[in-house]
Amino acid sequence: MTTRTRALDTVGAASLAVAGEVGGMVLVLGRTLRALWPPRLDRDETWRALAAFGVASLPVVVATAAFTGVITVLQSALYVQRYGVYDYVGWYTGFVTFREVGPVLVGLVFSGRVGASNTSELATMAVTDQLDALRVLALDVYEVLVLPRTLAMVLALGALCIYGDLVAVLAGAVSARLLVGVEIVQFARSLLERLSPGDFLVGLEKALAFGLVIAIVSAHFGLRARGGSRGVGRAVNAQVVACAVALFVVDYFMTSLIR
Repeated sequence: MTTRTRALDTVGAASLAVAGEVGGMVLVLGRTLRALWPPRLDRDETWRALAAFGVASLPVVVATAAFTGVITVLQSALYVQRYGVYDYVGWYTGFVTFREVGPVLVGLVFSGRVGASNTSELATMAVTDQLDALRVLALDVYEVLVLPRTLAMVLALGALCIYGDLVAVLAGAVSARLLVGVEIVQFARSLLERLSPGDFLVGLEKALAFGLVIAIVSAHFGLRARGGSRGVGRAVNAQVVACAVALFVVDYFMTSLIR
């Protein structure tokens, strides 16, 4: 076998593996949407997931957002002072945070914390035959587990993105005052006059889409886990990698379509 043939075999095998995973995620999405009708949502599981996914993630999201606002201002401080564009600090911080950095960073943090947890729980249930027990009891796994957690992730990530944007802007305003000498009133005027509600809504739309992506990817790898505790570890590892790639792919297409 020549080197070129081996390379083609490797590329082909990798392409088939990726296509298989994407197909499995599409099936999970379809079955989750199918569970919406007729609507029989498990409210207890939904509220539990909202508390575990949303409220418990708030501290780490707030810390991440605060450093994001500070770093955004710090990165631009040299050019602001060199060219004297102090009136653009608020606009720049808000624009970058609302449309791109905020939803992406919050999504990655959410994926690492919540997505991995969801995959671990579902994978543990899969390898210990708890999912099969639910099926024996004539219970739909997607209706009982996947759908409530999916809705919770979408709503939680949307709310966390709003909180994160607010914290990032406030941290940016304080750091701009301390590092660049831009007054908070001047920062707020630049932010409000040069940005539109559409800039904020773009980031919120991305956050909601990221929540759906994380829910579907984490459920896919959790439900298909096999092989005991090692299978759980492999599922969590695959979920973290796949979610990171999927978020950037979705962000690329949404950024291309929404301008």
